[in-house]
Amino acid sequence: MRYVQLTAFAFMLACGQILFKKAALAAGTRPFLIGIQNGWTFAALILYGAATALWISILRTTPLSQAYPFAALGFVIVPLAAYLVFGEPIDARYVLGVVCIVAGILLTST
Repeated sequence: MRYVQLTAFAFMLACGQILFKKAALAAGTRPFLIGIQNGWTFAALILYGAATALWISILRTTPLSQAYPFAALGFVIVPLAAYLVFGEPIDARYVLGVVCIVAGILLTST
């Protein structure tokens, strides 16, 4: 159950980043404070709030040293989602980095 929660936390953070990017694109060239006043920004903030609540819940039963490496999953998920949603490129260095991150998470979580 702990790993499901940790993975859900990482996905929530990644989805929040995608929502922030959508908010930035929706803002266009408007001034910052006006530009961020859109549904994407508020959705991202709500998701981040829920992720924070989940994180606190996770930390009640999981040592921080074991839980924190799962936050690095965001470095794997966000670029993949950016590729799928925005068509942003992925190169071989990214794939090598993903392998290293996943290996580190597996190493620290066992």
